[in-house]
Amino acid sequence: MTTTHWYVLYTKPKNEKKVAETLTALGIEVYCPLVKSIKIWSDRKKKVTEPLFKSYVFVRIEESKRDYVFEAHGAVRYLFWLGKPAIVRDEEIAAIQDFLSEIKLESGPLVFEYKQEVEIMHGPFKGQKAKYLYNKGNKLVLEVESLGIVVKAEMHQSHIA
Repeated sequence: MTTTHWYVLYTKPKNEKKVAETLTALGIEVYCPLVKSIKIWSDRKKKVTEPLFKSYVFVRIEESKRDYVFEAHGAVRYLFWLGKPAIVRDEEIAAIQDFLSEIKLESGPLVFEYKQEVEIMHGPFKGQKAKYLYNKGNKLVLEVESLGIVVKAEMHQSHIA
């Protein structure tokens, strides 16, 4: 039996969803984490779904078949770490999925100083340190370093200390 790994695939800007759809149609397992946000233009507001990681998708594929992903228009290259394609552990993919499913809207004001270090007390990032950026409605926007990149996370104040 052959072993598959999760790899990070770099895409052309704003091509993440298209690349994910094409690779899925080719039978390749793809994970493109999406978040909902509100975009504001001068004449309207619109709820949109956009990738959590700009220009990146995760693909699970055998090492010998890694070149198949380049059949998708918009796929550029793999992310490398120490001269080899970066491999993402299953637990890290699961943590991202859990994180996205755990974010809930709750109420209650709480003020921190900009870039104040806080600890996440609940959810998949429990025990990790983050930096407070700002309040967004009744959520806090935090800067969480994970997987070697910075993720801005919106959480209820009860999830941090």
